Amino acid sequence: MVRPIGIGIQNFEKLITEHCLYIDKTDFIREWWENKDEVTLITRPRRFGKTLNMNMLERFLSVEYAGRGEVFEGLSIWKDEKYRKLQGTYPVIFLSFADIKANTFSLAREKICMLIQEVYSKHDYLLSQGSLKEEEHRFYQRVFGEMSDAEASYSLKNLSGYLSRYYGKKVMILLDEYDTPLQEAWVYGYWREMVDFIRGLFNSTFKTNPYLERAVMTGITRVSKESIFSDLNHLTVVTTTSMMYASSFGFTEEEVFAVLDECGMHQRCAEAKNWYDGFTFGSSRDIYNPWSILYYLKTGELSTYWANTSSNSLIDKLVREGSMEIKTSMERLLKGEPLCKEIDEQIIFDQLDTNENAIWSLFLASGYLKVESYQMIEETGEELYELAITNKEVQIMFRKMIKKWFAGSGAAYHGFLKALLEDDIKSMNVYINKVALTTISFFDSGKKPSVESEPERFYHGFVLGLVVELADHYIITSNRESGFGRYDVILEPRKKTDPAVIMEFKVRDFEDEASLEETADEALKQIDKQQYRADLEYRGIPAEQIRAYGFAFEGKKVLIKKGK
Repeated sequence: MVRPIGIGIQNFEKLITEHCLYIDKTDFIREWWENKDEVTLITRPRRFGKTLNMNMLERFLSVEYAGRGEVFEGLSIWKDEKYRKLQGTYPVIFLSFADIKANTFSLAREKICMLIQEVYSKHDYLLSQGSLKEEEHRFYQRVFGEMSDAEASYSLKNLSGYLSRYYGKKVMILLDEYDTPLQEAWVYGYWREMVDFIRGLFNSTFKTNPYLERAVMTGITRVSKESIFSDLNHLTVVTTTSMMYASSFGFTEEEVFAVLDECGMHQRCAEAKNWYDGFTFGSSRDIYNPWSILYYLKTGELSTYWANTSSNSLIDKLVREGSMEIKTSMERLLKGEPLCKEIDEQIIFDQLDTNENAIWSLFLASGYLKVESYQMIEETGEELYELAITNKEVQIMFRKMIKKWFAGSGAAYHGFLKALLEDDIKSMNVYINKVALTTISFFDSGKKPSVESEPERFYHGFVLGLVVELADHYIITSNRESGFGRYDVILEPRKKTDPAVIMEFKVRDFEDEASLEETADEALKQIDKQQYRADLEYRGIPAEQIRAYGFAFEGKKVLIKKGK
């Protein structure tokens, strides 16, 4: 009998008691327990089972469920008597920062305090059991008022002490999605205030807490130690490149093929692999994202299920407003070419505007890129990672994201592409100016923008648009240089009967060029100098099928001239 597929169920007990499809991940409990680490931080992309595993861990450990281990019967962890005896023996504090999303620090802080109040409410039996001292009783009550920063920072530590005394055992603390408020803080500009608040809370909860037995935190990113973990020297960090817990989050290929067989879809293993495989955790390759697999099993249809579970607004912002290097790297990735980058898995959000490697580190942690290979340079200690887009689903997500960049220019952008393919130079000029007028500022980061930098940001984004829109008909290559120099683009037709196109972008030099027309002429001269026509002819394209265009920029004005 095929088990029902419950989408989005993050309550372990509900998943089991309603007999939904569940891939046994209870060995995570065994591995974590035997590692004996005091504080563990595990990072995985979104929708990879972090919350379900944390709920499972709470359900296994908490004294609230003492003597109720029947939900684990038949699962791997229940085969060992030692773990059957461990079930339901610890006081547990569980909380999730998943909903701490706000556009101001004051609202985010208020939400965290409300969450702490909920945790206190869950254990309000302490108030009537006579185990609290008078001052502790008053503190308990103050938690439900206007908590000061100091009271908020000590709240979980103090609750640990109350529970430890009541049960006669130290406390387990589970914190899910710890980095959500930090990512929100960076996006909305209150990073420093949030870091100071979180650092105080984490230090008292996880570092100076004598009532703590063990703790587990999960999140998407490993926020830099300097930001919030400077005092947590005993923190064990498990990232996507770590060997620990490699198969505990996400589905292995063996598991995916088994459930496809169970659902009568064994013949579709190849297409599931093409779309949803590609994640790598430690040395474990061929990891699939659970969200897409469950939807695929339920609907039988291929779609970008995982990629569509959030707005991807941060990823979009970093690529769209990014430097030339970011956009040209995206070109290579979209064309299936790997990137070789030095990765620092400690994400420093303050550096996302200035450090290209910080961006690729974030993309890797978030699941948009995968590690193809790794190399350490012994002489320098550099750690180089060969990165690629994770799978077809993510590839499609990036393509849709870039297409949306030009949605504001509507018909003008597609009108330009049509005019380009039809060699209609007059219409090309009309449409490109409409596109530039509506989108140039859209590509600027707002970090001290300059008139000179705007066209460069635009045309690098514009080329990414060409890569996405014309990839089915053209092989697009670019011969780029940093600065405002040249950025030649070649559209080589996949069908030799179609025309080839050469484009040269140039920003007007007011000292050397009297007009935009002269700038466009200089761009065409650059094409001749590079002998791109000869290169295309060598590859079998007749000279009469090769078109050359010079693009001249001045602010938001663009002039295109066709070469002879």
